[in-house]
Amino acid sequence: MFTFPSRDGLTVHVRRWVPTAPPRGIVQIAHGMGEHGARYEPLAQALVAAGYAVYADDHRGHGLTMLPGRPGTLGDDGWNLLVDDLAALTRIAGDNHPEVPVVLLGHSLGSFAAQQYLLDHADLVDGVALCGTTAVDGLFAFLAGAGGDVTGAFNAPFQPARTEADWLSRDEDQVDAYIADPLCGFTLDEPSMAGLAAAASRLAEPKGIPTDLPLYVLVGDRDPLNQGLALSDLAVERYRAAGLTGISYRAYPGARHELFNETNRDEVVTDLIAWLDTVTG
Repeated sequence: MFTFPSRDGLTVHVRRWVPTAPPRGIVQIAHGMGEHGARYEPLAQALVAAGYAVYADDHRGHGLTMLPGRPGTLGDDGWNLLVDDLAALTRIAGDNHPEVPVVLLGHSLGSFAAQQYLLDHADLVDGVALCGTTAVDGLFAFLAGAGGDVTGAFNAPFQPARTEADWLSRDEDQVDAYIADPLCGFTLDEPSMAGLAAAASRLAEPKGIPTDLPLYVLVGDRDPLNQGLALSDLAVERYRAAGLTGISYRAYPGARHELFNETNRDEVVTDLIAWLDTVTG
């Protein structure tokens, strides 16, 4: 692990996995809400075995970067700073491995950050993968009717539910591990959620992205963030309307939100590596 200072002075903690041989590419992982980078260890090991260096920060308000007792607190202008932190880490990874292609892989909240990253920092990467993603404005419209109970709204389609986190995966062991993890299971605080909501309209109109940038969207067709794929379809259509020509879109039947922790995760990882290999040449 290593750390770096954010623009506002916060110490950001980063995990790094590097192959013994020079890497064919860099994969930067941006994790989701209420979790942390260490949960991506199995994915990182698979990527290292395929020749990739992997970097994963713990976002502000999360994991080891979290201020004590303040889970989900991004701080003043925290949403924009979270995206800036991702760009800073991309530069660090690029300095560590000069002339090596870089792909940003964002899951859930990390994919929302990657959507904003595409608008401001697309020149730093050679491809972007959005996992468990959605049209953020559509997601907030859906949650507006949930009475503030975010996870309850996500778990509602899986009643009678075994746990409050059944929406994450069909793999009960993975769900139980998430629940047992003291660094998992929270949402953003109200000001931080408001910062994300304020960005939603900008994310809905992607502009200025290089039209030949490879974009991979991968979701489960039972991911409640997408309302039966309607919202991921909408997100993909917006990128197509913005002129992007290198879009790959895959929906996994029966899969829920956390594809890398799903029962078919081996298939998901194999497909991801195949796409990465085309991006990195």
